[in-house]
Parts: sequence; C-alpha cells; structure tokens
Amino acid sequence: MTCKNCQSEYAGNFCPNCGQPAQLKRIDGHYIIHEIEHVLHFEKGILFTVRELLVNPGKNIRDFFVENRSRLVKPIIFIIITSLIYSITSHFFHIEEGYVVAKGIQKSSVTAIFAWVQQHYGYANIIMGVFIVLWLQLFFRKSGYNFFEILILLCFVMGMGMLIFALFAFLQGLTHANLMTFAGIAGFAYCTWAIGEFFGRKPMNYFKAFWAYALGYLTFCAAAFALGNLIDLAIK
Repeated sequence: MTCKNCQSEYAGNFCPNCGQPAQLKRIDGHYIIHEIEHVLHFEKGILFTVRELLVNPGKNIRDFFVENRSRLVKPIIFIIITSLIYSITSHFFHIEEGYVVAKGIQKSSVTAIFAWVQQHYGYANIIMGVFIVLWLQLFFRKSGYNFFEILILLCFVMGMGMLIFALFAFLQGLTHANLMTFAGIAGFAYCTWAIGEFFGRKPMNYFKAFWAYALGYLTFCAAAFALGNLIDLAIK
C-alpha cells in the first residue's frame, strides 16, 4: 500500500515512516469524545498543564524548551483555549468594563480601537504579549533566549492570566461584586512572578519582569492610540 500522508510504500495497519493508519476510523460521536478527552485529560492535558504552571511555572516551561515538549499542552493551543474560556465567561456574565479605559475621548478611530480592546480583551491580550516580549528581550538580553522562545513563555504565562480573569469574571457574575480590578492585580502579579521564576529566582529578575510587563502594556496602549490617530488622519 501507499501511505496517503507521506507516500511511502508499506504493508500492515500503520505506515512505519510516519505512523499514519492504513484506514482512518469514521468520525462519529466516539471520535468527538476522544478529542475532547485528549485536550482535557489530566495527564498531559490542559488540567495537568494548569496545575504545573500554577505550582512551578519557571521549571516546567524551561523543561518544555529543553527536555519534553509533549508533557504540557502546546502553548499556542493553550492560550487560544484559555482566551476562549475568558471570552465565553465574560460574555455570559456581561463583564464589559474591560481594563483599558477609553472614556472621555471624542468619537474617533481611537475610541473604536479601545472599545474593541475592552470587548475582546482575551484576543487583545495575545497582541499585547508581542510588546511584552520585546521588553523582555531587552531586559533579559543576556539570558540566551530568542524572540520566539520568549513568545512561547508568554503564551503559557498569559494563558494562565486569562484563566485568572475568567475565574474572577465567574465570581463577579455570581456575586455581582466588582472584582475585575482584583483580577487585573492578580493576573499582573502571577505573570510577574512566573516570568521571574523562569529567568531565575533572583529579586532583580522579578523586578525586570514587573517592568517588562508594565512597559509592554503601556507600549501596547500607545501603539493602539497612535494607530487610531493615523487612521483618523488618513480618513481626513
């Protein structure tokens, strides 16, 4: 037989070159359940990943880089899932205040951009991560990690931040108390701690992680403001 995936010739139930089965099972209810279990499974699944990132984020992310990349959920999938969890939770409980205040600005592209950020904070957080990476590269330039490795670090760390926001949004929805300010503080504190843990448990590393995260947030806001003004100038 010829493998439909890598075009290698073989005999048997599986291709010895790529592992593709000779006959794919039909997609049915069992397939869907298996896929959900694969993502949510406690061992090497999202629950296991959350526990490991909550207990010892620095070591687990470093191990992901140099030892075992199948132990944790893939970082891109992780931040997409966690951002989706936050977005669904905030939409369900109508948590619309956000963390970027755009009040007091006249109707313009700037207002529209910040309104989008408020309503899609989970996705905006991913974009903000790119700005934080740039500052982390500057502050930790002697660490030896490249842009993409630090970006993967941020996917794990900010994914956990999304779960913290989702938890507070859920509690706010149940209690009707304004808890999202505390969510921002808790999320910021976790990200600072986790990044500092990753680069080594030294006071200076936590200090640099704090400022890299804060400056990344401010740079993101400044870039959104500048983009809105450029759009307004182009329209005029």
